[in-house]
Amino acid sequence: MNGRAHRTVDGVTPEQALADGATAPIPVMLVRPRWRDTFSSLRIHNYRLYVFSQLVSNTSAWAMRIAIDWLVFELTGSVALVGVTVALQFGPMLLLGPLGGVIADRYPKRRLLVVTQSINAVASLALAVLTITGIVTVWEVFATALIMGCVAVVDSPARSVFVNEMVGHGRLGNAISINASIFHLGGLVGPAISGVLIALVGAGWAIAANSLAACVVVVTLLSMRTGELLPSLVAARGKGQIREGLRYVCAKPTIFWPIVMLAFVATFGMNLPVMLVAFADHVFGSGAAGYGLYSSAAALGALAGSIISTRRMSYRLRTIMFAAGCFGLTIIASGIAPVVSIFLVCLMGIGFTRLIFATTAESIVQMSTNRIIRGRVMAIYAMVVLGGQAIGGPLMGWATEQWGVRAAMIASGVVPSVAAIVIAILLARSGKLSLRFRTRHKFIPFAIEVRGQLG
Repeated sequence: MNGRAHRTVDGVTPEQALADGATAPIPVMLVRPRWRDTFSSLRIHNYRLYVFSQLVSNTSAWAMRIAIDWLVFELTGSVALVGVTVALQFGPMLLLGPLGGVIADRYPKRRLLVVTQSINAVASLALAVLTITGIVTVWEVFATALIMGCVAVVDSPARSVFVNEMVGHGRLGNAISINASIFHLGGLVGPAISGVLIALVGAGWAIAANSLAACVVVVTLLSMRTGELLPSLVAARGKGQIREGLRYVCAKPTIFWPIVMLAFVATFGMNLPVMLVAFADHVFGSGAAGYGLYSSAAALGALAGSIISTRRMSYRLRTIMFAAGCFGLTIIASGIAPVVSIFLVCLMGIGFTRLIFATTAESIVQMSTNRIIRGRVMAIYAMVVLGGQAIGGPLMGWATEQWGVRAAMIASGVVPSVAAIVIAILLARSGKLSLRFRTRHKFIPFAIEVRGQLG
């Protein structure tokens, strides 16, 4: 069949969805905002508090992860064991992610976040004290990494869904872009800050900063105006809820294909910190200071990507595949860069393309998801992000030791590039080429328009 097919959220018309709170369509802004409206969701008081706390929390959490990685390297001298540390931080999400989504769908999100951040504060403080006093061992670092990984199982989906409670439907698209940008920007800024702290005062203080940041998050959550929150629908207890979430993901192309592409990107392309450790130590001989500089270059590109993403007017599957392909190519270029200056330019490209890919993918997934099941869907999304890094950490650490860091870097870019090409061909053949939100007004329910040839 040739032509266009119009599909509404969860197979219902906008009018039906409006009458059913569980499947209410998500409004989006289709008129390009003025520059002063680029971050329009920040006009909401609770979301401003949340963004501030998450900026601090994400940056410090990534700084702590890098401090832990560097600490393990100092204690053992093994890049492979650095990969094991990454696996311990992200592995629980790979194994328990759907369960965390069920918990996020069943309980109030703000309460869950207070609990998870409190646990993070205590765990970080304990490891910081051990490190600063000089009595830490690698096993204690491994234990802390595992605790953080288990906390993320619930924290990540609850955090994603909580955004909707703060901003409502009207500004959700803008808030998703800001939220995703903060997460991925923190993943690039945090290592830069951590590199500086490690060079100046040691890894222990970078870890201590994460404990303080977690306390800031708890205070911020407790100080929100609860009367302005829009509580999410709560899923009743029942059997088969994990299977229900998996079936839902597999049944919707606008959720399934971004997550498939994300699996390749996360496993092979999102272990940049592990690579930069090796580049700083073995290739350019720049140490922790150079490590911070490399991460700063990637963060600069990510900042540009985050600004562009908040001004996006449409979300397309083809954009995801194009951004993923470019992401892989910039990683390949950085792997063959002969001098530091070219390497830094390539890292800026990595940061930019990673942000464009990540924000587009997360926005499409959230906007295509029924609110009653969104916690489980975002848990699967987070499971792929963090679980992919759990697999990729040891894998790329092993590849670095066996092949050398340049060859491993090139391989980490080749895989997502090839995957993007293959998936793009499959989408072209099926006709599911793009996802558009069409309306004549700024904020009304949308219909998903799939362009191309449908069989």
